[in-house]
Amino acid sequence: MLSDIEIINQSKLEPIDALAGKFGISADELFHYGKYIAKVEPEVYERLAGKKDGKLILVTAITPTPAGEGKSTTTIGLVDALCRMGKKCLGALREPSLGPVFGIKGGAAGGGYAQVNPMVELNLHFTGDIHAVTTANNLISAVIDNHIFQGNALDIDPEKVSWKRCLDLNDRALRRVQVGLSSAKETPRYDVFNISVASEIMAILCLARDHADLRRLLDRTIVAQRRDGRPVTIKDLGITGSLMVLLKDALKPNLVQTLENNLMIVHGGPFANIAHGCNSIIATKLALKLADYVVTEAGFGADLGAEKFLDIKCQEAGLKPNLVVVVATIRALKYHGGQSVNALSQCDVEALRRGVKNLKRHLDTVALYNLPTVVALNLFASDAPEEIAFMEAWAKEVGVPLAKSEVFAKGSEGGLELGEKVLENLKESAYAPLYKREEPVYEKIEKICYKVYGATAVEYAPEALRDLREIASSPYKDFYICMAKTPNSVTDDPKIAGVPDNHTIHIKEIRLAAGAGFIVCLTGSIMTMPGLPKAPMALRIDLTPDGKITGLM
Repeated sequence: MLSDIEIINQSKLEPIDALAGKFGISADELFHYGKYIAKVEPEVYERLAGKKDGKLILVTAITPTPAGEGKSTTTIGLVDALCRMGKKCLGALREPSLGPVFGIKGGAAGGGYAQVNPMVELNLHFTGDIHAVTTANNLISAVIDNHIFQGNALDIDPEKVSWKRCLDLNDRALRRVQVGLSSAKETPRYDVFNISVASEIMAILCLARDHADLRRLLDRTIVAQRRDGRPVTIKDLGITGSLMVLLKDALKPNLVQTLENNLMIVHGGPFANIAHGCNSIIATKLALKLADYVVTEAGFGADLGAEKFLDIKCQEAGLKPNLVVVVATIRALKYHGGQSVNALSQCDVEALRRGVKNLKRHLDTVALYNLPTVVALNLFASDAPEEIAFMEAWAKEVGVPLAKSEVFAKGSEGGLELGEKVLENLKESAYAPLYKREEPVYEKIEKICYKVYGATAVEYAPEALRDLREIASSPYKDFYICMAKTPNSVTDDPKIAGVPDNHTIHIKEIRLAAGAGFIVCLTGSIMTMPGLPKAPMALRIDLTPDGKITGLM
Protein backbone atom coordinates (compact mmCIF):
# COMPACT_ATOMS: atom_id res chain seq x y z
CA MET A 1 0.00 0.00 0.00
CA LEU A 2 1.14 3.55 -0.67
CA SER A 3 2.46 5.67 2.20
CA ASP A 4 0.28 8.44 3.66
CA ILE A 5 2.27 11.14 1.92
CA GLU A 6 2.11 9.26 -1.43
CA ILE A 7 -1.67 8.95 -1.08
CA ILE A 8 -1.90 12.66 -0.32
CA ASN A 9 0.26 13.54 -3.32
CA GLN A 10 -2.08 11.55 -5.60
CA SER A 11 -5.25 13.12 -4.19
CA LYS A 12 -7.19 15.98 -5.73
CA LEU A 13 -8.28 18.96 -3.66
CA GLU A 14 -11.52 20.84 -4.29
CA PRO A 15 -11.69 24.62 -3.70
CA ILE A 16 -12.83 25.22 -0.14
CA ASP A 17 -15.43 27.75 -1.34
CA ALA A 18 -17.25 25.05 -3.28
CA LEU A 19 -17.34 22.64 -0.33
CA ALA A 20 -18.44 25.35 2.11
CA GLY A 21 -21.14 26.38 -0.34
CA LYS A 22 -22.78 22.95 -0.03
CA PHE A 23 -23.45 23.84 3.61
CA GLY A 24 -24.77 27.30 2.87
CA ILE A 25 -21.59 29.25 3.64
CA SER A 26 -20.80 31.94 1.08
CA ALA A 27 -17.28 32.91 0.00
CA ASP A 28 -17.55 36.33 1.65
CA GLU A 29 -18.21 34.58 5.00
CA LEU A 30 -14.78 32.96 4.81
CA PHE A 31 -11.30 34.23 5.67
CA HIS A 32 -9.09 32.47 3.09
CA TYR A 33 -5.67 30.88 3.47
CA GLY A 34 -5.23 30.05 -0.20
CA LYS A 35 -7.69 27.93 -2.22
CA TYR A 36 -8.04 24.98 0.15
CA ILE A 37 -8.07 26.35 3.72
CA ALA A 38 -10.34 29.00 5.21
CA LYS A 39 -11.57 30.32 8.52
CA VAL A 40 -15.27 30.85 9.14
CA GLU A 41 -16.31 34.36 10.12
CA PRO A 42 -18.42 34.71 13.32
CA GLU A 43 -21.49 35.99 11.45
CA VAL A 44 -22.12 32.49 10.05
CA TYR A 45 -22.90 31.06 13.47
CA GLU A 46 -24.93 34.16 14.35
CA ARG A 47 -26.96 33.68 11.17
CA LEU A 48 -27.64 30.02 12.01
CA ALA A 49 -28.25 30.48 15.75
CA GLY A 50 -31.95 29.54 15.57
CA LYS A 51 -31.43 26.42 13.45
CA LYS A 52 -31.99 22.98 15.00
CA ASP A 53 -28.84 21.05 15.90
CA GLY A 54 -27.83 17.87 14.12
CA LYS A 55 -26.93 14.59 15.82
CA LEU A 56 -23.59 14.49 17.66
CA ILE A 57 -21.38 11.38 17.48
CA LEU A 58 -18.25 11.13 19.67
CA VAL A 59 -15.34 8.88 18.68
CA THR A 60 -13.11 7.63 21.51
CA ALA A 61 -10.94 4.56 21.99
CA ILE A 62 -9.45 1.95 24.25
CA THR A 63 -6.26 2.75 26.19
CA PRO A 64 -3.57 3.69 23.63
CA THR A 65 -0.79 1.20 22.91
CA PRO A 66 2.37 1.13 20.77
CA ALA A 67 0.33 -0.93 18.28
CA GLY A 68 -1.92 2.01 17.42
CA GLU A 69 -5.71 2.25 17.45
CA GLY A 70 -6.60 4.62 14.59
CA LYS A 71 -9.05 6.93 16.34
CA SER A 72 -8.56 9.93 14.03
CA THR A 73 -8.50 7.64 10.99
CA THR A 74 -11.81 6.12 12.11
CA THR A 75 -13.33 9.56 12.75
CA ILE A 76 -12.42 10.79 9.27
CA GLY A 77 -13.44 7.50 7.64
CA LEU A 78 -16.84 7.61 9.38
CA VAL A 79 -17.44 11.13 8.03
CA ASP A 80 -16.61 9.92 4.52
CA ALA A 81 -18.81 6.82 4.93
CA LEU A 82 -21.84 8.78 6.13
CA CYS A 83 -21.40 11.26 3.27
CA ARG A 84 -21.15 8.33 0.82
CA MET A 85 -24.43 7.06 2.27
CA GLY A 86 -26.07 10.36 1.31
CA LYS A 87 -26.05 11.94 4.78
CA LYS A 88 -25.28 15.60 5.37
CA CYS A 89 -22.29 15.08 7.66
CA LEU A 90 -19.39 17.14 9.00
CA GLY A 91 -16.33 16.22 11.06
CA ALA A 92 -14.98 18.37 13.89
CA LEU A 93 -11.38 17.61 14.90
CA ARG A 94 -8.52 19.05 16.92
CA GLU A 95 -5.45 20.64 15.37
CA PRO A 96 -2.17 18.68 15.45
CA SER A 97 0.69 19.84 17.66
CA LEU A 98 4.14 20.25 16.13
CA GLY A 99 5.68 18.45 19.12
CA PRO A 100 4.33 15.00 18.23
CA VAL A 101 4.67 15.72 14.48
CA PHE A 102 8.46 15.96 14.87
CA GLY A 103 8.54 13.56 17.83
CA ILE A 104 7.41 9.97 18.08
CA LYS A 105 3.84 10.09 16.80
CA GLY A 106 4.14 11.92 13.51
CA GLY A 107 1.16 13.70 11.98
CA ALA A 108 -2.36 13.69 13.33
CA ALA A 109 -4.49 13.95 10.21
CA GLY A 110 -5.66 10.35 9.98
CA GLY A 111 -3.98 7.79 7.77
CA GLY A 112 -4.20 5.73 4.61
CA TYR A 113 -7.31 6.60 2.60
CA ALA A 114 -8.96 8.34 5.58
CA GLN A 115 -7.00 11.56 5.92
CA VAL A 116 -7.60 15.28 6.22
CA ASN A 117 -6.25 17.36 3.37
CA PRO A 118 -4.08 19.43 2.85
CA MET A 119 -2.27 17.17 5.31
CA VAL A 120 1.14 18.85 5.18
CA GLU A 121 -0.17 22.35 5.95
CA LEU A 122 -2.45 20.98 8.68
CA ASN A 123 0.42 19.19 10.44
CA LEU A 124 2.80 22.14 10.20
CA HIS A 125 1.86 25.82 10.68
CA PHE A 126 -1.75 25.52 9.41
CA THR A 127 -3.49 28.88 10.02
CA GLY A 128 -1.21 29.88 12.89
CA ASP A 129 -3.68 29.17 15.71
CA ILE A 130 -1.14 27.33 17.89
CA HIS A 131 1.48 30.00 17.20
CA ALA A 132 -1.03 32.61 18.39
CA VAL A 133 -1.63 30.61 21.58
CA THR A 134 2.13 30.29 22.13
CA THR A 135 2.67 34.04 21.67
CA ALA A 136 -0.25 35.00 23.92
CA ASN A 137 0.97 32.59 26.61
CA ASN A 138 4.52 33.94 26.51
CA LEU A 139 3.39 37.58 26.44
CA ILE A 140 1.83 36.93 29.85
CA SER A 141 5.16 35.55 31.13
CA ALA A 142 7.09 38.48 29.69
CA VAL A 143 4.74 41.02 31.28
CA ILE A 144 4.89 39.29 34.68
CA ASP A 145 8.69 39.39 34.77
CA ASN A 146 8.77 42.94 33.43
CA HIS A 147 6.26 44.03 36.08
CA ILE A 148 8.47 42.63 38.82
CA PHE A 149 11.54 44.28 37.22
CA GLN A 150 9.82 47.68 36.89
CA GLY A 151 8.95 48.08 40.58
CA ASN A 152 6.36 45.34 41.23
CA ALA A 153 3.36 47.57 41.97
CA LEU A 154 1.16 44.48 42.41
CA ASP A 155 3.61 43.10 45.01
CA ILE A 156 3.91 39.78 43.14
CA ASP A 157 5.82 37.12 45.04
CA PRO A 158 8.47 35.90 42.54
CA GLU A 159 8.36 32.47 44.19
CA LYS A 160 4.60 32.24 43.58
CA VAL A 161 4.45 32.90 39.84
CA SER A 162 2.24 30.02 38.67
CA TRP A 163 2.12 30.95 34.97
CA LYS A 164 4.44 28.85 32.78
CA ARG A 165 6.04 29.61 29.45
CA CYS A 166 5.34 27.31 26.49
CA LEU A 167 6.70 26.06 23.18
CA ASP A 168 5.01 23.84 20.58
CA LEU A 169 7.88 21.36 20.39
CA ASN A 170 8.97 18.40 22.50
CA ASP A 171 11.97 19.72 24.45
CA ARG A 172 12.66 17.98 27.76
CA ALA A 173 15.51 20.38 28.58
CA LEU A 174 12.87 23.09 29.15
CA ARG A 175 10.98 21.19 31.84
CA ARG A 176 12.87 23.23 34.46
CA VAL A 177 14.85 26.34 33.65
CA GLN A 178 16.12 29.44 35.44
CA VAL A 179 15.13 32.90 34.21
CA GLY A 180 16.13 36.43 35.16
CA LEU A 181 19.90 35.97 34.95
CA SER A 182 20.85 38.76 32.53
CA SER A 183 21.26 41.63 35.02
CA ALA A 184 21.57 42.36 38.74
CA LYS A 185 18.22 44.22 38.67
CA GLU A 186 16.26 41.05 37.79
CA THR A 187 14.86 38.51 40.22
CA PRO A 188 16.19 35.09 39.22
CA ARG A 189 13.67 32.30 39.61
CA TYR A 190 12.99 28.82 38.36
CA ASP A 191 10.45 28.45 35.58
CA VAL A 192 8.82 25.64 33.59
CA PHE A 193 7.91 25.28 29.92
CA ASN A 194 4.76 23.43 28.89
CA ILE A 195 4.08 22.28 25.36
CA SER A 196 1.78 24.89 23.81
CA VAL A 197 -1.23 22.60 23.64
CA ALA A 198 -0.96 22.15 27.43
CA SER A 199 -1.24 25.92 27.91
CA GLU A 200 -4.31 27.18 29.73
CA ILE A 201 -4.69 29.66 26.86
CA MET A 202 -5.42 26.74 24.52
CA ALA A 203 -8.03 25.35 26.92
CA ILE A 204 -9.61 28.81 27.23
CA LEU A 205 -9.67 29.27 23.43
CA CYS A 206 -11.51 25.96 23.05
CA LEU A 207 -14.03 26.70 25.81
CA ALA A 208 -14.88 30.28 24.79
CA ARG A 209 -18.23 30.74 23.03
CA ASP A 210 -17.37 34.07 21.38
CA HIS A 211 -15.06 37.07 21.71
CA ALA A 212 -16.85 38.42 24.79
CA ASP A 213 -16.59 35.05 26.51
CA LEU A 214 -12.91 34.78 25.59
CA ARG A 215 -12.28 38.14 27.26
CA ARG A 216 -14.16 37.02 30.39
CA LEU A 217 -12.14 33.81 30.70
CA LEU A 218 -8.83 35.57 30.10
CA ASP A 219 -9.66 38.27 32.67
CA ARG A 220 -10.18 35.74 35.47
CA THR A 221 -7.08 33.63 34.73
CA ILE A 222 -4.76 33.47 37.76
CA VAL A 223 -1.05 33.86 36.96
CA ALA A 224 0.63 34.49 40.32
CA GLN A 225 0.14 35.39 43.97
CA ARG A 226 0.86 38.59 45.86
CA ARG A 227 3.01 38.38 48.96
CA ASP A 228 -0.16 38.56 51.07
CA GLY A 229 -1.55 35.50 49.29
CA ARG A 230 -4.14 37.21 47.08
CA PRO A 231 -4.26 36.05 43.46
CA VAL A 232 -2.97 38.08 40.52
CA THR A 233 -5.04 37.74 37.33
CA ILE A 234 -4.50 38.67 33.71
CA LYS A 235 -6.97 41.51 34.27
CA ASP A 236 -4.72 42.83 37.07
CA LEU A 237 -1.80 42.87 34.62
CA GLY A 238 -3.89 44.98 32.22
CA ILE A 239 -3.05 42.97 29.10
CA THR A 240 -6.36 41.28 28.25
CA GLY A 241 -6.77 43.59 25.26
CA SER A 242 -3.39 42.63 23.82
CA LEU A 243 -4.19 38.94 24.25
CA MET A 244 -7.51 39.46 22.48
CA VAL A 245 -5.67 41.02 19.54
CA LEU A 246 -3.28 38.06 19.34
CA LEU A 247 -6.13 35.53 19.51
CA LYS A 248 -8.76 37.32 17.39
CA ASP A 249 -8.26 35.13 14.31
CA ALA A 250 -7.35 32.00 16.25
CA LEU A 251 -10.90 32.01 17.66
CA LYS A 252 -12.33 31.42 14.16
CA PRO A 253 -12.82 27.75 13.15
CA ASN A 254 -10.83 26.35 10.21
CA LEU A 255 -12.27 24.52 7.20
CA VAL A 256 -10.38 21.80 5.34
CA GLN A 257 -11.47 18.57 3.59
CA THR A 258 -11.00 14.81 3.55
CA LEU A 259 -9.33 12.89 0.73
CA GLU A 260 -12.87 12.26 -0.58
CA ASN A 261 -13.55 16.03 -0.59
CA ASN A 262 -15.91 16.11 2.36
CA LEU A 263 -15.83 19.22 4.54
CA MET A 264 -14.07 19.10 7.93
CA ILE A 265 -13.77 21.67 10.72
CA VAL A 266 -10.39 21.52 12.48
CA HIS A 267 -9.98 23.93 15.38
CA GLY A 268 -8.15 24.02 18.71
CA GLY A 269 -6.26 21.25 20.42
CA PRO A 270 -5.70 21.05 24.18
CA PHE A 271 -3.94 17.86 25.34
CA ALA A 272 -6.29 15.41 27.06
CA ASN A 273 -3.80 14.37 29.73
CA ILE A 274 -3.62 17.91 31.16
CA ALA A 275 -6.71 19.68 29.74
CA HIS A 276 -10.01 18.60 28.19
CA GLY A 277 -8.60 17.20 24.94
CA CYS A 278 -11.14 18.15 22.27
CA ASN A 279 -11.78 20.73 19.58
CA SER A 280 -13.40 24.08 20.32
CA ILE A 281 -16.96 24.64 21.48
CA ILE A 282 -17.34 27.20 18.67
CA ALA A 283 -16.39 24.60 16.03
CA THR A 284 -18.68 21.89 17.39
CA LYS A 285 -21.65 24.22 17.73
CA LEU A 286 -21.09 25.55 14.21
CA ALA A 287 -20.93 22.01 12.82
CA LEU A 288 -24.19 21.08 14.57
CA LYS A 289 -25.94 24.01 12.88
CA LEU A 290 -24.55 23.16 9.45
CA ALA A 291 -25.00 19.38 9.29
CA ASP A 292 -27.48 16.65 10.20
CA TYR A 293 -24.67 14.47 11.60
CA VAL A 294 -21.47 15.66 13.28
CA VAL A 295 -18.58 13.30 14.08
CA THR A 296 -16.04 14.54 16.61
CA GLU A 297 -13.35 12.94 18.74
CA ALA A 298 -11.63 13.38 22.08
CA GLY A 299 -8.02 12.63 22.92
CA PHE A 300 -6.62 9.30 24.09
CA GLY A 301 -8.94 6.65 25.61
CA ALA A 302 -12.42 7.02 27.05
CA ASP A 303 -10.98 7.39 30.56
CA LEU A 304 -9.37 10.71 29.57
CA GLY A 305 -10.76 12.26 26.40
CA ALA A 306 -14.34 10.97 26.53
CA GLU A 307 -14.72 11.64 30.26
CA LYS A 308 -13.57 15.23 29.82
CA PHE A 309 -15.64 15.73 26.68
CA LEU A 310 -18.75 14.44 28.45
CA ASP A 311 -18.20 16.02 31.86
CA ILE A 312 -16.52 19.30 30.92
CA LYS A 313 -17.22 20.29 27.32
CA CYS A 314 -20.79 19.00 27.12
CA GLN A 315 -21.81 20.61 30.41
CA GLU A 316 -20.09 23.90 29.58
CA ALA A 317 -21.51 24.09 26.05
CA GLY A 318 -24.90 22.50 26.69
CA LEU A 319 -24.18 19.72 24.18
CA LYS A 320 -26.32 16.58 24.01
CA PRO A 321 -24.32 13.79 22.34
CA ASN A 322 -26.30 10.96 20.75
CA LEU A 323 -23.83 8.09 20.44
CA VAL A 324 -20.23 7.11 21.19
CA VAL A 325 -17.98 5.04 18.93
CA VAL A 326 -15.20 3.20 20.78
CA VAL A 327 -12.28 2.29 18.51
CA ALA A 328 -10.31 -0.88 19.16
CA THR A 329 -7.88 -3.08 17.27
CA ILE A 330 -7.15 -6.75 17.75
CA ARG A 331 -3.44 -5.93 17.93
CA ALA A 332 -3.92 -3.39 20.73
CA LEU A 333 -6.24 -5.68 22.69
CA LYS A 334 -3.67 -8.50 22.47
CA TYR A 335 -1.08 -6.05 23.83
CA HIS A 336 -3.39 -5.34 26.77
CA GLY A 337 -3.67 -9.11 27.18
CA GLY A 338 0.08 -9.49 27.63
CA GLN A 339 1.32 -10.21 24.11
CA SER A 340 4.63 -8.49 23.32
CA VAL A 341 4.78 -5.77 20.68
CA ASN A 342 7.00 -7.87 18.43
CA ALA A 343 4.51 -10.76 18.46
CA LEU A 344 1.30 -8.85 17.76
CA SER A 345 1.09 -10.14 14.18
CA GLN A 346 0.82 -13.70 15.51
CA CYS A 347 -2.63 -15.16 16.21
CA ASP A 348 -3.29 -15.38 19.97
CA VAL A 349 -6.95 -15.69 20.93
CA GLU A 350 -6.08 -16.16 24.60
CA ALA A 351 -4.22 -12.85 24.76
CA LEU A 352 -7.21 -11.28 23.02
CA ARG A 353 -9.55 -12.85 25.57
CA ARG A 354 -7.53 -11.29 28.39
CA GLY A 355 -7.07 -7.93 26.67
CA VAL A 356 -10.72 -7.39 25.81
CA LYS A 357 -11.23 -6.40 29.46
CA ASN A 358 -9.73 -3.04 28.53
CA LEU A 359 -12.39 -2.49 25.88
CA LYS A 360 -15.09 -3.49 28.37
CA ARG A 361 -13.71 -0.95 30.88
CA HIS A 362 -14.16 1.84 28.34
CA LEU A 363 -17.61 0.64 27.30
CA ASP A 364 -18.62 0.71 30.96
CA THR A 365 -17.33 4.28 31.17
CA VAL A 366 -19.53 5.41 28.28
CA ALA A 367 -22.53 3.64 29.84
CA LEU A 368 -22.18 5.94 32.88
CA TYR A 369 -23.46 8.77 30.67
CA ASN A 370 -26.59 6.94 29.39
CA LEU A 371 -25.27 6.87 25.83
CA PRO A 372 -25.45 4.07 23.23
CA THR A 373 -22.14 2.68 22.00
CA VAL A 374 -20.81 1.10 18.82
CA VAL A 375 -17.42 -0.65 18.74
CA ALA A 376 -15.36 0.12 15.63
CA LEU A 377 -12.98 -2.79 15.15
CA ASN A 378 -10.21 -1.22 13.09
CA LEU A 379 -8.85 -4.14 11.05
CA PHE A 380 -5.20 -4.87 10.20
CA ALA A 381 -3.93 -7.27 7.55
CA SER A 382 -2.41 -9.44 10.31
CA ASP A 383 -5.77 -10.05 12.05
CA ALA A 384 -6.54 -13.78 11.94
CA PRO A 385 -10.08 -14.98 11.02
CA GLU A 386 -10.42 -16.72 14.39
CA GLU A 387 -9.49 -13.49 16.20
CA ILE A 388 -12.12 -11.53 14.26
CA ALA A 389 -14.66 -14.27 14.98
CA PHE A 390 -13.82 -14.10 18.68
CA MET A 391 -14.45 -10.34 18.73
CA GLU A 392 -17.79 -10.70 16.94
CA ALA A 393 -18.91 -13.44 19.36
CA TRP A 394 -17.71 -11.43 22.37
CA ALA A 395 -19.60 -8.32 21.24
CA LYS A 396 -22.77 -10.35 20.80
CA GLU A 397 -22.30 -11.86 24.27
CA VAL A 398 -21.91 -8.49 26.02
CA GLY A 399 -24.65 -6.90 23.90
CA VAL A 400 -22.69 -4.18 22.11
CA PRO A 401 -22.93 -3.51 18.35
CA LEU A 402 -19.60 -4.14 16.61
CA ALA A 403 -18.63 -3.03 13.11
CA LYS A 404 -15.49 -3.97 11.24
CA SER A 405 -13.75 -0.90 9.85
CA GLU A 406 -11.31 -0.82 6.93
CA VAL A 407 -11.25 2.90 6.22
CA PHE A 408 -7.44 3.03 6.30
CA ALA A 409 -7.19 0.66 3.33
CA LYS A 410 -10.47 1.38 1.53
CA GLY A 411 -11.65 4.87 2.53
CA SER A 412 -15.41 5.38 2.79
CA GLU A 413 -16.15 1.98 1.27
CA GLY A 414 -14.39 0.39 4.25
CA GLY A 415 -16.54 2.41 6.66
CA LEU A 416 -20.00 1.52 5.37
CA GLU A 417 -20.56 -1.21 7.95
CA LEU A 418 -19.60 1.22 10.71
CA GLY A 419 -21.83 3.93 9.23
CA GLU A 420 -24.80 1.55 9.13
CA LYS A 421 -24.26 0.46 12.74
CA VAL A 422 -24.02 4.09 13.86
CA LEU A 423 -27.26 5.07 12.10
CA GLU A 424 -29.06 1.97 13.46
CA ASN A 425 -28.14 2.82 17.05
CA LEU A 426 -28.52 6.61 17.07
CA LYS A 427 -31.17 7.75 19.55
CA GLU A 428 -32.51 10.96 20.97
CA SER A 429 -29.96 11.96 23.58
CA ALA A 430 -30.45 10.70 27.13
CA TYR A 431 -27.03 12.06 28.10
CA ALA A 432 -26.38 12.84 31.75
CA PRO A 433 -22.98 13.91 33.15
CA LEU A 434 -21.17 11.84 35.76
CA TYR A 435 -21.16 14.78 38.17
CA LYS A 436 -22.65 18.25 38.42
CA ARG A 437 -20.41 21.26 38.93
CA GLU A 438 -22.07 22.16 42.22
CA GLU A 439 -21.28 18.81 43.85
CA PRO A 440 -18.59 18.75 46.61
CA VAL A 441 -15.03 18.79 45.25
CA TYR A 442 -13.96 15.46 46.75
CA GLU A 443 -17.13 13.78 45.51
CA LYS A 444 -16.46 14.92 41.94
CA ILE A 445 -12.86 13.69 42.05
CA GLU A 446 -13.72 10.31 43.53
CA LYS A 447 -16.57 9.66 41.11
CA ILE A 448 -14.02 9.85 38.30
CA CYS A 449 -11.44 7.75 40.11
CA TYR A 450 -13.82 4.98 41.23
CA LYS A 451 -16.34 4.86 38.39
CA VAL A 452 -14.19 5.72 35.34
CA TYR A 453 -10.75 4.43 36.35
CA GLY A 454 -12.12 1.53 38.42
CA ALA A 455 -9.80 2.43 41.30
CA THR A 456 -10.17 0.76 44.68
CA ALA A 457 -8.63 3.68 46.58
CA VAL A 458 -7.66 7.34 46.18
CA GLU A 459 -4.65 8.76 48.02
CA TYR A 460 -3.98 12.49 48.38
CA ALA A 461 -0.55 14.00 49.04
CA PRO A 462 -0.61 16.35 52.08
CA GLU A 463 -0.10 19.42 49.85
CA ALA A 464 -2.95 18.32 47.59
CA LEU A 465 -5.26 17.88 50.59
CA ARG A 466 -4.34 21.33 51.86
CA ASP A 467 -5.08 22.94 48.49
CA LEU A 468 -8.36 21.03 48.06
CA ARG A 469 -9.54 22.16 51.50
CA GLU A 470 -8.90 25.77 50.50
CA ILE A 471 -10.71 25.32 47.18
CA ALA A 472 -13.67 23.58 48.86
CA SER A 473 -14.46 26.82 50.73
CA SER A 474 -13.60 29.20 47.86
CA PRO A 475 -15.49 30.62 44.86
CA TYR A 476 -13.70 27.99 42.74
CA LYS A 477 -15.37 24.97 44.35
CA ASP A 478 -17.91 24.66 41.51
CA PHE A 479 -15.21 24.29 38.84
CA TYR A 480 -14.89 21.16 36.71
CA ILE A 481 -12.45 18.43 37.69
CA CYS A 482 -9.68 18.00 35.11
CA MET A 483 -7.68 14.87 35.90
CA ALA A 484 -4.07 14.98 34.65
CA LYS A 485 -3.23 11.32 34.18
CA THR A 486 -1.13 9.11 31.95
CA PRO A 487 -2.97 8.13 28.75
CA ASN A 488 -1.15 4.79 28.62
CA SER A 489 -3.12 3.08 31.39
CA VAL A 490 -6.51 3.29 33.07
CA THR A 491 -4.41 3.61 36.25
CA ASP A 492 -1.96 6.43 37.01
CA ASP A 493 0.99 4.12 36.21
CA PRO A 494 1.85 4.11 32.47
CA LYS A 495 3.46 0.66 32.79
CA ILE A 496 0.21 -1.09 33.74
CA ALA A 497 -1.65 -2.32 30.66
CA GLY A 498 -5.06 -4.01 30.55
CA VAL A 499 -7.29 -3.55 33.59
CA PRO A 500 -5.82 -4.44 37.00
CA ASP A 501 -8.13 -5.82 39.69
CA ASN A 502 -6.89 -3.40 42.37
CA HIS A 503 -5.22 -0.07 41.94
CA THR A 504 -4.91 3.25 43.75
CA ILE A 505 -5.04 6.72 42.18
CA HIS A 506 -2.38 8.98 43.72
CA ILE A 507 -3.26 12.68 43.58
CA LYS A 508 0.06 14.46 44.06
CA GLU A 509 -0.67 18.08 43.19
CA ILE A 510 -3.59 20.46 42.66
CA ARG A 511 -3.47 23.35 40.20
CA LEU A 512 -6.21 25.89 39.73
CA ALA A 513 -6.91 26.82 36.11
CA ALA A 514 -9.31 29.64 36.93
CA GLY A 515 -9.59 30.89 33.35
CA ALA A 516 -10.62 27.51 31.98
CA GLY A 517 -12.70 26.75 35.09
CA PHE A 518 -10.72 23.63 36.04
CA ILE A 519 -9.48 22.14 39.27
CA VAL A 520 -6.54 20.19 37.84
CA CYS A 521 -5.58 17.05 39.77
CA LEU A 522 -2.11 15.81 38.83
CA THR A 523 -1.64 12.08 39.32
CA GLY A 524 1.35 9.78 39.04
CA SER A 525 4.29 11.34 37.16
CA ILE A 526 2.37 13.29 34.52
CA MET A 527 4.49 15.63 32.38
CA THR A 528 3.33 18.71 30.48
CA MET A 529 6.43 18.93 28.25
CA PRO A 530 7.11 15.71 26.32
CA GLY A 531 10.61 14.67 25.28
CA LEU A 532 11.91 13.42 21.96
CA PRO A 533 12.60 9.71 21.39
CA LYS A 534 16.04 8.42 20.42
CA ALA A 535 15.10 8.55 16.72
CA PRO A 536 12.48 11.31 16.38
CA MET A 537 10.39 11.91 13.28
CA ALA A 538 12.48 15.07 12.78
CA LEU A 539 15.27 12.83 11.45
CA ARG A 540 13.04 11.49 8.64
CA ILE A 541 11.27 14.58 7.32
CA ASP A 542 12.85 16.33 4.33
CA LEU A 543 12.14 18.63 1.40
CA THR A 544 13.02 17.47 -2.12
CA PRO A 545 14.53 19.87 -4.72
CA ASP A 546 11.13 20.12 -6.42
CA GLY A 547 9.49 21.27 -3.16
CA LYS A 548 7.79 18.02 -2.04
CA ILE A 549 7.85 16.98 1.61
CA THR A 550 8.91 13.42 2.41
CA GLY A 551 8.83 11.41 5.63
CA LEU A 552 5.84 13.21 7.20
CA MET A 553 3.29 10.69 8.40
